[in-house]
Amino acid sequence: MAAPSVQTFLNSFNTKLEEPVRQHLKNVYACLAMSTMAAAIGASVHIFTDILQAGFISAIGALVFFFLLMSTPDDNGKGLTLRVGYLLGFTFLTGVGMGPLLEYVIMVDPSIIVTAFIGTSAVFLCFSICALLSERGKWLYLGGTLMTLLMGLMFLSLANIFFGAMWVYQVQIYVGLLAMCGFVLYDTQLIVEKRRMGSKDFVGHSLDLFIDFIGIFKRLLIILTQKEQDSRKKRRD
Repeated sequence: MAAPSVQTFLNSFNTKLEEPVRQHLKNVYACLAMSTMAAAIGASVHIFTDILQAGFISAIGALVFFFLLMSTPDDNGKGLTLRVGYLLGFTFLTGVGMGPLLEYVIMVDPSIIVTAFIGTSAVFLCFSICALLSERGKWLYLGGTLMTLLMGLMFLSLANIFFGAMWVYQVQIYVGLLAMCGFVLYDTQLIVEKRRMGSKDFVGHSLDLFIDFIGIFKRLLIILTQKEQDSRKKRRD
């Protein structure tokens, strides 16, 4: 029963997605995998070496690579190598920037990182499949709502600098996680529609999904770490 079920599942992609779209998605997800590996290497550089540490320089460097990528046109693949280099530079420095958070999590419980990564991968995979197999354009309406939600969270974060309320921080984490899951649905369907309209920029499209993936991963790290600390506190009490 398992084999026919898997075959039926795979056939559903062939039914929903045209061959050019399927090939484009393969390139997007291959680029996403490279980006994730670059981020992991960047985080390892911060944690295990003194070569480069998270701080002002790494943050500025990430912004520079981001703007270089955004300002370099796809041009039908002519600047592909350069753009991939900019993408990997950005994702590497993004990983470096996550170093301090990962160091803190390691002090609490190193296994949280593995759990958060597996959880992020599972959530990302489920929402991606949902977006790809859903009715065409079903989730594109989320764009405006999600951007409004992010703007609200940003203003809430700025306001909380003055108030320092813990419940506001918790709202930011959980609502932010929900928003990132929504962006996986939205960005995945948007990538498919862009390809159908002629865009072959899989480097830029993988950047969108990388930002979604990292957004989910960071928030899961924080949530799982908080739960572990609360659990230890209860055991002590």
